[in-house]
Amino acid sequence: MSWEVVIGLEVHIQINSKTKAFCGCSTQFGAEPNTQTCPVCLGMPGQLPVLNGESVQKTILTGLAINADINLESRFDRKNYFYPDLPKGYQISQFTVPLVDGGYIDIPTKDGEKRIGVTRIHMEEDAGKSMHEGLEAVSHIDLNRSGVPLMEVVSEPDMCCADEAIAYLKQLHQLIRFLNVSGGDMEKGQFRCDANVSVRHPGEPLGIRAELKNLNSFRFIKQAIDYEVMRQIELIEDGGTVVQETRLYDSVKGESRSMRSKEEANDYRYFPEPDLPPLRVSQAEVDAIRAGMPELPGALRKRFEGEYGLSPYDADVLTQTRELSGWYEQLVAAHPQDPKRCANWMANELLGRLNEQGVDIAHSSVNAVALAALINRIDDGTISGKIAKDVLDAMIESGKTADAIIEEKGLKQVSDTGAIDALIHDIIAASPQQVEQYRGGRDKLFGFFVGQVMKATKGQANPAVVNERLKVLLAG
Repeated sequence: MSWEVVIGLEVHIQINSKTKAFCGCSTQFGAEPNTQTCPVCLGMPGQLPVLNGESVQKTILTGLAINADINLESRFDRKNYFYPDLPKGYQISQFTVPLVDGGYIDIPTKDGEKRIGVTRIHMEEDAGKSMHEGLEAVSHIDLNRSGVPLMEVVSEPDMCCADEAIAYLKQLHQLIRFLNVSGGDMEKGQFRCDANVSVRHPGEPLGIRAELKNLNSFRFIKQAIDYEVMRQIELIEDGGTVVQETRLYDSVKGESRSMRSKEEANDYRYFPEPDLPPLRVSQAEVDAIRAGMPELPGALRKRFEGEYGLSPYDADVLTQTRELSGWYEQLVAAHPQDPKRCANWMANELLGRLNEQGVDIAHSSVNAVALAALINRIDDGTISGKIAKDVLDAMIESGKTADAIIEEKGLKQVSDTGAIDALIHDIIAASPQQVEQYRGGRDKLFGFFVGQVMKATKGQANPAVVNERLKVLLAG
């Protein structure tokens, strides 16, 4: 019988904020262990939490962006469990009434667009970090991360393969970065995923699920889900039974292993957080956040494809962040004649070079107006497209304009037919064998003559003029 795969995702997203969820400690990454703590996030007796208002606003913004309902009154709860990196012995979270209810994210699939439901987005605080690597028979605890503000985005079990799960995660990842809700740096733990995976035969009730915990790479998430699907199918087909448990994925061995039995909600003994009153926001506050929302990536992609004629790929690249989309629109405003060429030069040439240097577009030494000026010099025949790439390299390195570099290096394109004709005559005279073969029907030798002219002019001959004059002069 065929199998159906059912996947639901829980994504923990660190909210961009300079301070923690319930105290004034810094959230800066990379500090010395246990230097960004205070009695509140260390769980000292008698210390009272104070809610971070910025994290509330950014959670509402995310909810509005996925067309969810905002609960004007939500509540905080204590999620009780013992683990060495949880100093209070409980986590402040939202269980009974989250800040955000419902919503959806549309994802691309091979069969077209598919809508993935979102159950809820709730706020909570992060735990600390247990450190094991390089330590013999001991673990160390770093509590700098304890109390960092998180939102947890819980999906409906609407995904049926690893590819759909990755598409959902990438859409969510792009959205939270675009809105500046989170940096989304997976290596720093700012975007972490738990995947709930089960299998069943068509028409059967949902199968028993296993949870794959703390996955922080798109590649490893896909590998982990694919492995878990095959593990469950093989286990059932061999007469075994899937148990509800939490599993860890070992990316080195390419397999998952059991971590602990999966807890249910009652195992955490949730009860209302006594030190925090209900969170109340007004409809006016929600409306103000909605009014300040930028054009979202999905709408931007469609507009870029329709208004500027971009391919879906280029439109996706140029809408990954608000900085990228804004930069592209500045470029088109400075060079409105050819939006597609603008996209090619920005996405393929400029961003390619910046990525190699580890520089983002906001810190590029070449601004949109400067790149537009470079494209203009290709359009007016001052330089060739090939030479323009060298000019761009020099612009990035020096910060100088295209015109200044072209003048300094003497890179103006040679379009004088008289000068090009003289060169071609010399090359024809020096290549009698190739001329005879070309005139005898070996058309591919035309490229040889083009190459010779470009070599003689150090790439500065106008390719269109070279091609035109070669056809005439080689005809004899």
